[in-house]
Amino acid sequence: MPPVSDRLPVFPWDRLEPLKKTAAAHPGGAVDLSVGTPVDPVPELVRAALTGASDSPGYPTVWGTEAFRDAIVGWSARRLGAGRLSHANVLPVVGSKELVAWLPTQLGLGPGDRVALPRLAYPTYAVGARLAGAEPVEYDSLAELPEDISLLWLNSPSNPTGRVLDAETLRATVAWARERGVLVFSDECYLELGWEAEPVSVLDPAVCGGSYEGIVAVHSLSKRSNLAGYRAAFCVGDSAVLGELLQIRKHGGMMVPAPVQAAAAAALDDDVHVAEQRARYAARREALRGALEGRGFRIEHSEASLYLWATLDEPCWETVARLAEDGVLVAPGDFYGPAGERFVRVAFTATDERVRAAVERLS
Repeated sequence: MPPVSDRLPVFPWDRLEPLKKTAAAHPGGAVDLSVGTPVDPVPELVRAALTGASDSPGYPTVWGTEAFRDAIVGWSARRLGAGRLSHANVLPVVGSKELVAWLPTQLGLGPGDRVALPRLAYPTYAVGARLAGAEPVEYDSLAELPEDISLLWLNSPSNPTGRVLDAETLRATVAWARERGVLVFSDECYLELGWEAEPVSVLDPAVCGGSYEGIVAVHSLSKRSNLAGYRAAFCVGDSAVLGELLQIRKHGGMMVPAPVQAAAAAALDDDVHVAEQRARYAARREALRGALEGRGFRIEHSEASLYLWATLDEPCWETVARLAEDGVLVAPGDFYGPAGERFVRVAFTATDERVRAAVERLS
């Protein structure tokens, strides 16, 4: 077996370790805005559901409980506009990153297959292709893509840029893929966090024409419900594709723990806590955006998600080092591809106190 270093890039955040130490040496400690991890409490109703299901001595099923599947179907109809769904159209997964990393392998892709991903993208799309032995192919527009794509990743709202693809663009993409028999997976984990645009799902009838053939949407409770520690996510879409993945995942024992399923169902059935969390993020976003722009940064896209895509028109590592001296840690844009080499990604998932500290230091 070839060593991991020959098959995969260095884990991006490992490269930040020296600058973490620089930021931590600031008299007030580091303000870490490099990773979009939730810091606010898990909603009480979710914790109550988790506790209520804690006496779960038996094995959970890969397909999930009926209650969890009902919650996914109900939320998808309410929030995505996806009508006429049945349980055959849903599949729980153990966090969305696991799905992204292992999807090409589970689809049976390998050498000779190509996986298309946005030129600026979450690194795990490319990692998943490489783990399967397939070739990752980056694109900005469909016109750049070869005809022999096996899997096409969409990501709207985007990580890292916060860009939102409108219904017309998504509709054209789905049509292009269907004409060529290309499977579309759309990572929509930030869909409920639109600020200057209203994100649209590929499952919206205006995009897919009411048919889920050849398309699957990926969603997570990590961001909307502060459940990153629970590893609760799910897919919705083409029943034939999800049925095949279900069989494979049964063999692999890829099961969401039963208490987590109960908690996830409670989270999907409640919209109040989502609105409350959105309000927290909106205030942090406004404060950080003002401070960054006051410091001379230009913000591009960022109309949705939990990040500000910012630039000083200099190499990204110079910007990261500059901010680390002020005790503020951000992610260099080249983590997401060479096209991000003059940008940094600034997460607004820190606590109110840490965001205030960052604003003071940026000012």
